[in-house]
Amino acid sequence: MTTPDAPFILYGRAWCHLCEDMREALEPIAQAHGRGVRWIDIDEDLALEAHYNELVPVLTLDGVELCRYRLDPRAVVAALQARRP
Repeated sequence: MTTPDAPFILYGRAWCHLCEDMREALEPIAQAHGRGVRWIDIDEDLALEAHYNELVPVLTLDGVELCRYRLDPRAVVAALQARRP
């Protein structure tokens, strides 16, 4: 089920510069669309660390992966438009 105002979920690591870059690039897009960004440090959860490991950062919305490593603004905007009521 899609939620019109669900936050973006950003999986990453505290020491990862790509993760911080993606978060900084995502914030203005999220704010412009009234969405939050939930940060999850995969190193705090063994299952997430095993699943994502070297793939971070990974951005999801409603459980759907939108991009890895670098923000893909087109994919993000397309996902938001697809979820409009």
